[in-house]
Amino acid sequence: MQNAGKENREKVANIVLNNQSLFKELVSITFNINEKVSIKAAWILEWICTHHQLNWMIPYLDEFTQKINTLKFDSAIRPCAKICEHLATAYYAKNDNDIKKNLTTNHINAIVETGFDWLITPQKIAVRAYTMNTLYLFGLEIGWIHPELKHLIETKIIHESKGTKARGKFIINLIEKHQKSLK
Repeated sequence: MQNAGKENREKVANIVLNNQSLFKELVSITFNINEKVSIKAAWILEWICTHHQLNWMIPYLDEFTQKINTLKFDSAIRPCAKICEHLATAYYAKNDNDIKKNLTTNHINAIVETGFDWLITPQKIAVRAYTMNTLYLFGLEIGWIHPELKHLIETKIIHESKGTKARGKFIINLIEKHQKSLK
């Protein structure tokens, strides 16, 4: 795969989709953090989780959540941040689903901890946007997240790019709306 173009990601993803046994290797390669091929593996992992089979992550939630904090290539962090957002979205979906049944407190705590690390370190706009959404969702049940997230947005993130400023304001509005609904 030469680049992350849609047709390239879809082509390689289809190979994995046609042979699910390759998915385990895809997860492993994603966390082979010293090899640049991990970036391409992360692109494919995200493509499959976003467009096809988020549930395929279930057997690998331990590995995924324990290793996301080890990622060092920006181009691998972005797709994994997006997967975290999809996991949070599925977890808080109105309908019952297998992610709700399998995403444990330990998994959530690892995602939250890594998310805050991503927000306090230099990251691309997309990573920050996906992470703010993820943390907002988990903060619906974990009381300390929203105040910490709001503080971080107001003191750091809102002073960065226009994109992070806009997403930060959006998340602050959601937090404030949620706080009012609790009163």
